[in-house]
Amino acid sequence: MRYVKLGWSGVKVSQICLGTWHLPPLREKDEYGVYKVDVEETRRIVKRAIDLGINFIDTANVYHGTMSGPDYIHAGNAERILSDILKGYDRESLVIATKVRWRMAPWPNGEGLSRKHIRWQIKESLKRLGLDYVDLYQIHAPDPDTPKIETLRTLNQLVEQGLVNYIGESNHPAHDIVEFMELAERHNLEPFTTMQEPYNYIERQIERDKIPVAKRYGMAILAYIPLAQGVLTGKYVDFENKTWRIPEMSRADYIEGMRRRYFNDRNLKMLIEFHEVARELGVSDAQLALAWMLKRGEDLGVTIIPIIGATSVKQLEDDLESLNVNISGDVMKRLEDIYKNYTQ
Repeated sequence: MRYVKLGWSGVKVSQICLGTWHLPPLREKDEYGVYKVDVEETRRIVKRAIDLGINFIDTANVYHGTMSGPDYIHAGNAERILSDILKGYDRESLVIATKVRWRMAPWPNGEGLSRKHIRWQIKESLKRLGLDYVDLYQIHAPDPDTPKIETLRTLNQLVEQGLVNYIGESNHPAHDIVEFMELAERHNLEPFTTMQEPYNYIERQIERDKIPVAKRYGMAILAYIPLAQGVLTGKYVDFENKTWRIPEMSRADYIEGMRRRYFNDRNLKMLIEFHEVARELGVSDAQLALAWMLKRGEDLGVTIIPIIGATSVKQLEDDLESLNVNISGDVMKRLEDIYKNYTQ
């Protein structure tokens, strides 16, 4: 495992972060028709990840583990599962991140980035996680009803109170991030250390505006869905017949929005060519996708930390082998040509 600085801060985190948005599902559903989380398999995955050197784990107050979108009825499940698993580890050996913004209760102040909601939810997250503090607290999405200065001052107070070590943003427009950072500088408040954004080989919107912002302020990029929710692993493609396929109990099997997002002719053709490059290099598609991202960060001059989700120990181990994959400039150019051929 390699370790990098978390943005402009001095704290060191593993080059790859373990995420908890998507955890291994059981075949059993709850009373609402939602698949339950396989807690024992999750425990094995977290243990193996820590054994292999991962010290950075990301979650959110709204995560359940098998659901894509926020649902306050199921919210907090991932934090509670993580709490139980981490009881056997030295707290100071780990860097734990969580988030705030989405609806956690049905009443008017049950969501948002107001002082009231943030103060309530940091206490609830710490209770669910069984921690005295979190290392990174991230605002999960914009809240147009709350002034940015109110949100920033509240986050700053959490840092001063020792409940939070660092703060970050997620899913905000580039101009919002700049405004937050300028407010922090103007009012001598805690600035963001990280931005957590969707980023992978086939989804690169942040290269246009957010990566320049990250470089300007020394922020690390926490790249979620670095494998495009499993699409870049190749498991959804029948390469022999050049068609899509959906394995039973895979994420695409029970999340319709994922199929709508990725399953199109352009992506299919791109993945077939991407798979051929991986085959020639003797690596898995997932390893190539993650190695591409790490090399891309070097080329762009910004720290990119992929947040991977795993539903089995074998999948985790395969993903981490990407750290041993060295991609030459020629291969990077070939991959770039494939991407541009289908996107321009």
